Amino acid sequence: MSGRLDGKVAIITGGASGLGAAQAMLFAREGAKTIIADRDRKAGETLADSIVASGGTAEYGMLDVTDETSWATLVSSVVERHGALHILSNTAGIIHPAATVDESVEGWNRIVAVNQTGVFLGMRAVIPHMAAQGGGAIVNVSSLLGLIGFSGMIAYSATKGAIRIMTKAAAMEAVKQGIRINAIIPGPMKTPIQVNVPPEVDAWQRSRIPMGDLGEPEDIAYGALYLASDQAKYVTGTELIIDGGWSVTT
Repeated sequence: MSGRLDGKVAIITGGASGLGAAQAMLFAREGAKTIIADRDRKAGETLADSIVASGGTAEYGMLDVTDETSWATLVSSVVERHGALHILSNTAGIIHPAATVDESVEGWNRIVAVNQTGVFLGMRAVIPHMAAQGGGAIVNVSSLLGLIGFSGMIAYSATKGAIRIMTKAAAMEAVKQGIRINAIIPGPMKTPIQVNVPPEVDAWQRSRIPMGDLGEPEDIAYGALYLASDQAKYVTGTELIIDGGWSVTT
């Protein structure tokens, strides 16, 4: 049986762990040549080797999402080796809690550089290649905290909210070139980031979710798979909320 991404070449940022790793494994199972783009070479290469051992096609690509030269190098090398680039999933991100009066300029600038500027640089790097080949799909990973107000997360919420609007603006710019750009809005997920959440906060989060539990990374991966696949050929500029129903109750 053919996969939903047969013949596609996909870059996944933050692909060595968490939500990115889940996408890398699923995309490869669905037939994509998957590039695991991450700063963590060891984890990225280990995951790529595991995917290959399972019969998929994957490779590691060094990427600092905050650096435009790093983006240019990765994208050019992928296009040169594989002849095309069909999919970009901007999944890399960092998080730290800080209220407005407590956030430092350094902390603010760092989280903006990774979460927001990284998405901008990624879209800017791949759109010309996708346009030249007649189209492509970009998936930007936002967050529930970019949709609703949340105390103590000023910088993170700001960047994730920005991703939503950037997605819509870029989608309208690229639509005539056959490029679809959409966003996923995850709620709390069972990722390495969640391990550092205090028990009382974890319990409070679960109490707010109508479905009663945090999501799995695979829940986001399947959403990204749909948006990246040709089955979403009539979908652009939209947001797919995957949060167990939290946003409905807010």
